Amino acid sequence: MELLTVRPAMTEDLPEIWNIYARARAFMRETGNPNQWKNTTPTEAQTLGDLAGENLFVLTDSEGIAGVFALFTEPDPTYARIEGAWPNDLPYITIHRIASAGRRSGIVAAAVDFARTKGDRMRIDTHADNRVMQAALGKLGFEKCGIIYLENGEPRIAFQLEFVGQKA
Repeated sequence: MELLTVRPAMTEDLPEIWNIYARARAFMRETGNPNQWKNTTPTEAQTLGDLAGENLFVLTDSEGIAGVFALFTEPDPTYARIEGAWPNDLPYITIHRIASAGRRSGIVAAAVDFARTKGDRMRIDTHADNRVMQAALGKLGFEKCGIIYLENGEPRIAFQLEFVGQKA
């Protein structure tokens, strides 16, 4: 299978990124996860903020944009409190708002591989109904750590993966 390339998103990518997010919302509904993004997430403001903050990335192949994700290197405030426990309190990176165009597999794995170049460990969260994401994270070796709460109070299952000692 053709390798995916990761690059920073550009303003001209936004229409395709929004199409990918719309497709991801429909996919979530079809696979038993109707409540994670509903019809509003990611918002246009979130996407524009991710782009302006240089946190928005696209995964590309010969057909164009195959996926999108936001990557953050600063601590996520919603991860400060967890029902359960993080394996450690060391610096971490976070991926949010990851989505696939739906034409190929490996989007999450490629984003995580890229994240390895930015830090020694990664945290990520997902909705309890998002079995597809939970399965992908399990295959990649993420450890389930507990439940965190978004700013709006919604719970999410939180995971961490240590990159130290792993080959990128």
